[in-house]
Amino acid sequence: MSAPNTPDNHGSDAPLKGADLWSPAAAPADAQASAEQAASSASGKSGWERDVLEKLVFASIKEQRAARRWRFASRLLWSAVVLLVLWMVFFKDTATKATTTPHTAVVEIKGEIASGADAGAEFVVAAMRSAFEDSGSRAVVLLINSPGGSPVQAGIINDEMIRLKAKYDKPLYAVVEESCASAAYYIASAADEIFVDKASIVGSIGVLMDGFGFTGVMDKLGVERRLLTAGENKGFLDPFSPMSEKQHEYAQQMLDQIHQQFIGVVKKGRGAKLKETPEMFSGLFWTGQQAVEMGLADKIGSLDYVAREVVKAEDVVDYTRRDNVAERLAKKFGAAIGAGSVQAMRGMLPTIR
Repeated sequence: MSAPNTPDNHGSDAPLKGADLWSPAAAPADAQASAEQAASSASGKSGWERDVLEKLVFASIKEQRAARRWRFASRLLWSAVVLLVLWMVFFKDTATKATTTPHTAVVEIKGEIASGADAGAEFVVAAMRSAFEDSGSRAVVLLINSPGGSPVQAGIINDEMIRLKAKYDKPLYAVVEESCASAAYYIASAADEIFVDKASIVGSIGVLMDGFGFTGVMDKLGVERRLLTAGENKGFLDPFSPMSEKQHEYAQQMLDQIHQQFIGVVKKGRGAKLKETPEMFSGLFWTGQQAVEMGLADKIGSLDYVAREVVKAEDVVDYTRRDNVAERLAKKFGAAIGAGSVQAMRGMLPTIR
């Protein structure tokens, strides 16, 4: 006969009570809350790591895209450089190709007449030769819009105009737009006829040499100029040194000689057409209408008028030679070192303008 279960008994119910004690249902409320908090913390930690990983991946992709763009830009830049070099090599001459159909050949002289400029002798002479050599050109027209420039460049162009007219037996006309002054008129005077607009500026047959003198300012400021030369006139025209009377007379004689050369060219080119006045060779300039009255120009007329009514070939072909973009860039970079000294030397040379 078995004894009844009592609280002190360790019978068969004891293990069941132990199992009930450690089951989740029997766990205290605070222990259950701690477990839930730990699980939530673990889940939050996993989300934070995921965010960091995503950011790193996106940053890597962005960096790769930037690197690809940079490589593409670099290749594009080098391709442009190669094309620029090829353009300089194979497309250097931008003049209009010769044509055999009847036409009026045009060569522009615009801007300052100077060595290396579009209106310099190098380009103008080459263009005129191409225009005269073309069997289709019925006449050559110099379209002029220039305030003047170098007497040397103008003289080279003037001489070549006379030579080409005689060699090819073709008429050569000058058509003036806004301005044909000084060295530009030096060139135009060799044309068979000069056409102007009634409001064009024509003339300014004279020579000048300009500069500055700072000796008075230096004296007031107490600045001493220390210039050492071998040859008493080596510092001639130095703006920081005084000019002697002898040097002034020498410069004036040089200008007078160039002026007489200019006058001789105009008289030879215009001949009996000129109605000389005391002011004609004084450096003054006149309107196109006045120039016609004085014999400095022949008629009022534009390029289209000359092509249509005088040459009788309305088709106008431009033979003007200019630097292309590649050549201009090359000149700018290549001549940058000596540009200052060249400009300084130009300032000492006489200029017709």
